[in-house]
Amino acid sequence: MKRVRAAGGVVVRRSPEGALELLLVHRPRYDDWTFPKGKLADWEDEEEAALREVEEETGLSCDLGPEIATTRYRDSRGRPKQVRYYLMTGCKGSFEPHDEVDEVAWVDPEGAAALLSYERDLVVLRSIPPGAA
Repeated sequence: MKRVRAAGGVVVRRSPEGALELLLVHRPRYDDWTFPKGKLADWEDEEEAALREVEEETGLSCDLGPEIATTRYRDSRGRPKQVRYYLMTGCKGSFEPHDEVDEVAWVDPEGAAALLSYERDLVVLRSIPPGAA
């Protein structure tokens, strides 16, 4: 069975008070909260896919930072899936709800831990380097 390759972004910023905030997306199809991510197109590498998926899902065009985590699991069809996550900062744009993502939330790391729907996303959350953003 062929492995599904995907990539995503851990989008970070600082609040006006200087606290770290992370961007999570809500997907109505799954009724879940997660980091923005998606499958690679045939013509892309992981970095390109991560930037494209973040922009498609959130409306934000971001600066690509370092790779911070990789998760591996079986997707809903039972295929092995690998998702590589990159830190993203300096985002411009704005979110407009659409079929794939109907809501976004900027939350602190503790809020993210409570909101994230998957244990594998907690691994990604713990991979955010100190001083991010």
